[in-house]
Amino acid sequence: MPTVAPPWSYTLQLPHDPRAPRIARVTLRTVLGAHGLGELVPTAELVAAELLANAHLHTTGPYALRVRAAEAGRLRVGVWDTDPWVPPGLTGAVVLDAPPDDSENGRGLPLVRACASAWGAGAVGGGKLVWAECGG
Repeated sequence: MPTVAPPWSYTLQLPHDPRAPRIARVTLRTVLGAHGLGELVPTAELVAAELLANAHLHTTGPYALRVRAAEAGRLRVGVWDTDPWVPPGLTGAVVLDAPPDDSENGRGLPLVRACASAWGAGAVGGGKLVWAECGG
């Protein structure tokens, strides 16, 4: 009888601390390696880094990295934070223009959208969850 691996998911609760995004990225690499998804590390880590940085920069409370298996060879990376406001660039209703060349901000969400096969955001649990799917 064939066996099917059960779906898996991880949530890493993080304090509002400047070291938290790095801890989350290291954890993400470990989780993907443990599940044989090492080929997704570069994209998943880039997506997670952008989402974690936004949570750290634009909120004052704790946040969490959420990782779960999607379809075969696919991964959903999400970051939950305590602010329920969803930026318009994440709703699909607004397409963000590229920032000016000399701007130090504004590239993260377009980068996430470019790397992801699917993405979204919504109010969840008193805050918001921003997610992107990688792979497949």
